[in-house]
Amino acid sequence: MKAAALIPARWGSTRFPGKPVHQIAGKPLIQHVWERCCEATVFDRIIIATDDARIAEAASGFGAEAALTSSEHQSGTDRIAEVARNLTRVGLIFNVQGDEPLIAPDLLGDLVRKLAGDRRVDLITAAVPIDAEEARSEHVVKVVTDRKGDALYFSRSVIPFARGPGDAGYLKHLGIYGYRRKALLEFVNLEPSPLEQAERLEQLRALQNGMKLRVIVSRTSSIGVDTPEDAEAAERLILGGGLGRSTSNRNRMV
Repeated sequence: MKAAALIPARWGSTRFPGKPVHQIAGKPLIQHVWERCCEATVFDRIIIATDDARIAEAASGFGAEAALTSSEHQSGTDRIAEVARNLTRVGLIFNVQGDEPLIAPDLLGDLVRKLAGDRRVDLITAAVPIDAEEARSEHVVKVVTDRKGDALYFSRSVIPFARGPGDAGYLKHLGIYGYRRKALLEFVNLEPSPLEQAERLEQLRALQNGMKLRVIVSRTSSIGVDTPEDAEAAERLILGGGLGRSTSNRNRMV
């Protein structure tokens, strides 16, 4: 089954306008993400989905395929769905965040293989173990799963709640998603669900509508770039060879 990595990228970030083309270690931010997808060697197509010609031009400059999309999309999921509608020969669509220059190629490969290997699964995502201190942050999205690894719930609250001492097995959600193409196109046509609106977590729309969302647990995370300061931190890691961090380090919520 063919798989495509779609990398949503928009120019108009409030905190960091032009973020996708910001130079990190001598390359545009978006190029680092594209290169990680290439290194995974599991994608038949890798496309940067953007609403801005400047980003598309930058992508062309380093050899990437780009698709111009509407500027009216409310989320990256809506943006990649516009592109996915034309990918009729691709069965698996992966939403790879355009501000994750250190996303691990091995993680991408694992996600593709596991989604391709179980037709009962509609979507797949990843999580990393965290300690109780990090779990208390409302800016860190937690997930709990059943014994098969299928998501039961995502929350900004501490889940599971530990009434006694000991490790409750906290997992932090990472914002990487793989969809069966049919499931993605169905998902974007659904109305936002009550739980999604309460938590401000889009993935709850899938759960409330009965979609099966598999979670794989990784031992490496990434660093997201939201601000120029984040870009500086990412550059230090890239120049130092940090292409996948241990979960013993603090990671931002994706």
